[in-house]
Amino acid sequence: MAAVPVPAPVAVRFEQHVLDFLAYLEFERGLSRNTLDAYRSDLLQLGAYLQRTGVDALEAGHRDLAGFLSELAAGSEARPPVAPATLQRKAACLRSFYRHLRRSDVLSTDPTADLRAPRKTQRLPKVLSRDEVARLLRSPRGTAPAALRDRALLELMYACGLRASEAIDLEVGDIDLRLGVLRARGKGSKERLVPVGREAIAAVRSYLQRGRPALVGLREERHLFVNQRGGGLTRQGLYKIVQRHAADAGLADKMSPHTLRHTFATHLLAGGCDLRSLQEMLGHADIATTQMYTHLSAERLKDVYFQAHPRAVAR
Repeated sequence: MAAVPVPAPVAVRFEQHVLDFLAYLEFERGLSRNTLDAYRSDLLQLGAYLQRTGVDALEAGHRDLAGFLSELAAGSEARPPVAPATLQRKAACLRSFYRHLRRSDVLSTDPTADLRAPRKTQRLPKVLSRDEVARLLRSPRGTAPAALRDRALLELMYACGLRASEAIDLEVGDIDLRLGVLRARGKGSKERLVPVGREAIAAVRSYLQRGRPALVGLREERHLFVNQRGGGLTRQGLYKIVQRHAADAGLADKMSPHTLRHTFATHLLAGGCDLRSLQEMLGHADIATTQMYTHLSAERLKDVYFQAHPRAVAR
């Protein structure tokens, strides 16, 4: 008499499906190791929750999965609430995992079909005042090649609202100092033209004449901004430059490379720039993204009002 196969324990079956899913993500989707580690952690956390609540992971319904996310969002005495951005990632992981099981015919239905990630709270970005910008831009002192580079980099990022990736991708031919215009390559390799102000033009001209040649030497290098060895500046290198001068200007606690982009947008709106023109200069595909800066400008106006109006605050 043939032996009746004994089904594997629920936890073992679930972990095997997790491993199969991760292998699919790695070899067919090409996801990074960091993403794979995060997804593995998310799914094992889900497995522990379902086991604790007495639910088979392969029989879990929408209510079970929503309960898992809700518990994470609420937190407990032993664990603080999970941040909205992290909850969104976990929800995306669950959707991807259960859709994979559905495509593989492990499940007949997808319990995540109506699973919605918690809304991500939009935090207004930090923005520098005009005085703070001036302090930052005065930080690279002297005529050493690195100082000329740093001054040109900071001036250009503020003048054009560049993302960090756009700044390090700039090539020498992307900026026309005579016309005062720059070609930036944004997300999705989309190109846009951005005007460049006089201070930034002067800083870039000094860097090209007296800074960059000393850094590059005889090396052939197409990037506008280079490191001490003459190679193209990396994102990490740019971050260190910004942080060093932010610390020198007393702004280390409120500064990142993206702060200059936020500051560019906010200062333009405060100066009367219309939203459509700002959208084009920032390279936003959707004007709704640009509208964030109208809220930011309103917040700054309120700050100015309460600081300046003699009867704004009760005494």
